[in-house]
Amino acid sequence: MVNLNLLFESVFNRFLFSSSNSFEINTMSKPKKVAILTAGGLAPCLSSAIGGLIERYTEIDPTIEIICYRSGYKGLLLGDSYKVTPEVREKAGVLHRFGGSPVGNSRVKLTNIKDCIKRGLVKEGEDPQKIAADQLVKDGVDVLHTIGGDDTNTAAADLAAFLAKNNYGLTVIGLPKTVDNDVYPIKQSLGAWTAAEQGARYFQNVVAENNANPRMLIIHEVMGRNCGWLTAATALEYRKLLDRSEWLPAIGLDRSAFDVHAVFIPEMEIDIAAEAKRLRAAMDKVDCINIFVSEGAGVEAIVAELQAKGQEVPRDAFGHIKLDAVNPGKWFGEQFAQMIGSEKTLIQKSGYFSRASAANIEDLRLIKSCVDLAVECAMRGESGVIGHDEDRNGVLRAIEFPRIKGGKPFDIDTPWFTEMLSAIGQPKGKKATVSH
Repeated sequence: MVNLNLLFESVFNRFLFSSSNSFEINTMSKPKKVAILTAGGLAPCLSSAIGGLIERYTEIDPTIEIICYRSGYKGLLLGDSYKVTPEVREKAGVLHRFGGSPVGNSRVKLTNIKDCIKRGLVKEGEDPQKIAADQLVKDGVDVLHTIGGDDTNTAAADLAAFLAKNNYGLTVIGLPKTVDNDVYPIKQSLGAWTAAEQGARYFQNVVAENNANPRMLIIHEVMGRNCGWLTAATALEYRKLLDRSEWLPAIGLDRSAFDVHAVFIPEMEIDIAAEAKRLRAAMDKVDCINIFVSEGAGVEAIVAELQAKGQEVPRDAFGHIKLDAVNPGKWFGEQFAQMIGSEKTLIQKSGYFSRASAANIEDLRLIKSCVDLAVECAMRGESGVIGHDEDRNGVLRAIEFPRIKGGKPFDIDTPWFTEMLSAIGQPKGKKATVSH
């Protein structure tokens, strides 16, 4: 029997992380020590990006010291880190086979002084940015690699600006991680492809509940605070799985019962009454309805309802509404259940399943190219966030920190999305403005 793990590692090392490409090192600017941290929510790229950075530095110059701060910016503030030992360097390839972040994440905003004090990360009167900068100096770090989403990289931008303003002379290089794929001006963020694929696999099992009860309504809530890309891409990947399946309608195994019947995302207006009428007709025909909903869809309406009832809406350190407390999937289920005549409603969330996966082959390739450029930039002391710059003809480069921001909306006029809506019989709503 073939050992799939060994086969994967062999192929991966041969085609993805070979060191055939090289560049001339300027020994005058070569860093002596680099640090890595991951922050924010998980995405299927963190572990691999850490492994890739360690491998690439080891390939180019194993004398460069590497440390990894535990739990993101929290570890930086507290001076808590892992030292990358020879054993870790030798076995760094193992990290490509795992999801999550082995060094840990946290949601810490260095400019939110009140929150940092509350969490015991700094003392009254201390500036978290200065504490972080001084810790980097104390640890002898020349280059800091941050792996995270828009919040992580805007925090890195703030820190980079503070370092430059106060003449610390450190290089900060970000890698764009987010399953939402919503970072300006980056074409594709690390981990998003995998998250869509895994969300589709998740629903491939859940959807069988459609025959557990007559007139079943299944709500698949997908991650995506202000961006519907992941929900749309997950629906697309799921329908590809259906395309590859064999069906037997003569005994009830009909694709129409397993298909996606509606996709609701923040960037597209929803006419609930019209959709309820359309979906009720589908329910009468196939005896079930499957809806893919972005966790950010309808949030403004839900928050308005909660506030009207006098309920407090909890927020995180970055000021974002805590979506698990708002529960958009439940709200959509309640909106549609009676209107379409469902006997039972099932709400299922794929977020934690999909975001904690190991990276797939497409993301591994993207991670490899970004990691290689990140190390090259480190060698020449160039700060920025590594990504394909949509404002520079899609060139992979170190994008200037001031240009990085979150909240990039999904374009509902994207051809594959328009084609998918047409295929499932859903009229495309008007474009909606999404606040970030």
